[in-house]
Amino acid sequence: MSMAQRERRELVEAMRAAGPEAPTLCDTWTVRDLAAHLVVRERRPDAAPGIMLAPFAGYLDRVQKKAATKSFPALLEQVRTGPPWWSPLRPVDALANLAEMFVHHEDVRRAVPGWQPRELTAADQDKLWSLVRRMASMSYRKAPVSVVLATPDGRQVTVRSASGAVVTLTGTPSELLLHAFGRDEVRLTTTGDAEAVAQVLGLDRSV
Repeated sequence: MSMAQRERRELVEAMRAAGPEAPTLCDTWTVRDLAAHLVVRERRPDAAPGIMLAPFAGYLDRVQKKAATKSFPALLEQVRTGPPWWSPLRPVDALANLAEMFVHHEDVRRAVPGWQPRELTAADQDKLWSLVRRMASMSYRKAPVSVVLATPDGRQVTVRSASGAVVTLTGTPSELLLHAFGRDEVRLTTTGDAEAVAQVLGLDRSV
């Protein structure tokens, strides 16, 4: 079983335990809204472009709201079973859905006060480090300063090069990935000029 499949299974269990009206870290979305988003992303290719392309966002919103009217158990079952056989996501599930499942799993977990980071295996952290190295330059593209991501064991990568100040964000790959995906409920340490750090932490990091 791939890490993406494990995260999917644990996400569904977390959503079931939280309940459909529980909050998430996805702005105003409830757990039901998040489940509907995942179902539409994997099962409605006609609406999915609205996730990334503003001109299609209105149509996506309508489709997603309709999906959210399904019973909660039915939504969870569709999330659990993943992309149908005809979906272009199915052959690349282990790669294309790892970030999606991991981040949204934490969106449910960390919306609850008193959350603690999970203890992930070194192998899982390595997978997330590879992922954040590939995509973080898009997340920090608007930074007016250079941005370096670093791990406690000494790995680092420059994800944004700019003249002047340098800000280093240090944390486990899982925390760095969540931050790169726009989440602020993370455990990181920062190094750099205070004003520059504030600029990086305040960025719109949406991909």
